[in-house]
Amino acid sequence: MADDLEEIRRKRLEQLQQQASGQQMGAGDMQAAIQQEQARAEMEAKKQAILRQILTPEARERLSTLKMSRKEMVEQLESQLIMLAQNGRLQSRIDDEKLKQLLMQIQPKKREPTIKRM
Repeated sequence: MADDLEEIRRKRLEQLQQQASGQQMGAGDMQAAIQQEQARAEMEAKKQAILRQILTPEARERLSTLKMSRKEMVEQLESQLIMLAQNGRLQSRIDDEKLKQLLMQIQPKKREPTIKRM
């Protein structure tokens, strides 16, 4: 009877140790996720600071409203603008009209539907 009780205690202790190590791993994963989120937020803040320097308020407003419907296109344009600014290839701030022209260049061409009658 004492051996059975000791066996049960040993198994329970092993289970508790496994759970504790699993929680520690979960805490490590949680810490890594928090660090990734902080790094992402920091990168986003730097990106927004650069965009504030190179875009006029009207152009920034246009990008933010367009981001709601065409997120991928706006992110692509933002990354291109940031690269140009970092390489020193932008001579002046981009106003709303210049931004419209850039958006027209990036926007995919629409195909005209063709109807063939048989």
